[in-house]
Amino acid sequence: METAEEPARAGHAERAAEGARARPPRPSSRPNGQWKIDGTAPLNGNEEWKQVDDGLSVRDRIEKVYAKGGFASIDPTDLHGRFRVWGLYTQRKPGIDGGRTATLEPHELEDEYFMLRVRIDGGQLTTEQLRVVAGISTEFGRDTADLTDRQNIQLHWIQVEAMPEIWRRLEAVGLGTTEACGDVPRVILGSPVAGISADELIDPTPQIDEITERFIGDPSLANLPRKFKSAITGHPSQDVVHEINDVAFVAIDHPAHGVGYDLWVGGGLSTTPRLGERLGAFVPAERVAEVWHGVAQIFRDYGYRRLRNKARLKFLLAEWGAEKFRHVLETEYLSAPLLDGPAAPKPSTPGDHIGVHRQKDGRFYIGVTPIVGRVSGPTLAELADVIETHGSTRLRTTPHQKLVILDVPEENIDPLIAELDRLGLSSRPSLIRRGTIACTGIEFCKLAIVETKVNATNAVLALEESLRGLDLPHPISLHVNGCPNSCARIQTADIGLKGQLITNDAGEQVPGYQVHLGGGLASQDRDEAGLGRTVRGLKVEADGIAEYTERVVRRFLADRDSAADETFAQWAHRADEEALQ
Repeated sequence: METAEEPARAGHAERAAEGARARPPRPSSRPNGQWKIDGTAPLNGNEEWKQVDDGLSVRDRIEKVYAKGGFASIDPTDLHGRFRVWGLYTQRKPGIDGGRTATLEPHELEDEYFMLRVRIDGGQLTTEQLRVVAGISTEFGRDTADLTDRQNIQLHWIQVEAMPEIWRRLEAVGLGTTEACGDVPRVILGSPVAGISADELIDPTPQIDEITERFIGDPSLANLPRKFKSAITGHPSQDVVHEINDVAFVAIDHPAHGVGYDLWVGGGLSTTPRLGERLGAFVPAERVAEVWHGVAQIFRDYGYRRLRNKARLKFLLAEWGAEKFRHVLETEYLSAPLLDGPAAPKPSTPGDHIGVHRQKDGRFYIGVTPIVGRVSGPTLAELADVIETHGSTRLRTTPHQKLVILDVPEENIDPLIAELDRLGLSSRPSLIRRGTIACTGIEFCKLAIVETKVNATNAVLALEESLRGLDLPHPISLHVNGCPNSCARIQTADIGLKGQLITNDAGEQVPGYQVHLGGGLASQDRDEAGLGRTVRGLKVEADGIAEYTERVVRRFLADRDSAADETFAQWAHRADEEALQ
């Protein structure tokens, strides 16, 4: 649910072909801004201000100048650029409809309040940290708190005057917002059950810690071409959506060298989706930080910088291919070549960790889902109390807008589940609630065209009634996005909804969604990742999510090959267009 701060503006993003693969810029006599090839002369406004001041130093100005002078005192370049490096975006001014998103300038869309992203590498939290976040939400953020699909927590209604105190409170308990946004190394996704799962191959926590301690806030990596997303998992469920990250490490058991990681690079969605690729390289645990740093430096030195919409690592991989990428990595950035390695086997269990599971120490972890990641400061504060009352002090966020409570004694499982249910955090959710996520949407995001959280929540509640009693073979992933930028991963959902204005049967322009069907990442139901299909003209009005989803799910259940255990995604790709309407 991370907001997409720098894509093509929503009104222009429609130009991207649906399901298109990322391609490098067309050959041109103009340089692409690749530092090692073209030199470091900035080729656009973003590159100019980043070279003057990449953003790490803006915190000092926030604390000493802007927090005292208020919103009106903020330098425009700091406000719209450098603030991101510290997790701050201006949020959308209330009352501006989606039809004006692409016609207004950012300063016309923005309010004098901020979204603040709390960075949570690996999703690892203590109840003490959770209580501090809850307090900030309640005192400074009008009780807002959203779990993102990047394992962060996002708050809203934050004023710049409050930032010195917010940072003081976060950092007192080991949290922060450093490089939570911007053209920098973002939060590192990690397995939510790292270190406690009975069936994990390796605990990736030491690798995540080494990367964050060495490189987050490192000035040499604070001016990348665009955002840089990372993921590391030691769990066989492959629970960190590794195929859509710039760099990812997936645990494998090498037949000759033991447990290490399979290296992936170049994934990303937005308006031009591209799934990451294996480099065929085996990375021992002790070399993960070195390899991560090497990939980040390749992106810094060779990534395209002239055009912002061609600046993600996936475009460089599209030009080079996996073989050249590995060669450059090994010969220019690593101390020694990497060994070849096998691919990880297909996951055998779900990667969202919902439900009750035994830990390797005999205690239990419980995975729970709110509806579409929406919680609140008071809910988080009460959750911290409830967890402690039942014998635990640890929990995790997940890449699926869920929470996992760790270290629960067996005798406390049932009473804790009852308390979690009371808080709206279900360990036994319906398969629709379990599979639904939504981005921030028009309520707060300046890029959004359509509401998401409320529409998705209403749809979940309606579908739980209308589909009650139906035997779904697996969770149906329903991902709702407020614009084309895919913060909610619409191309990798069973049903992905892309926010846009549509024309209804009465000929009126109304908020709605284009429908993507049959996407998904590797899972126990799917051998490998794939993007969803679109059907020409298939769009749904914003208040019609439940009606459409019920219709297409019922058609799936009627038509599926149950003998072959056909999944929704398999059916959606083979079904006639008429069946998908």
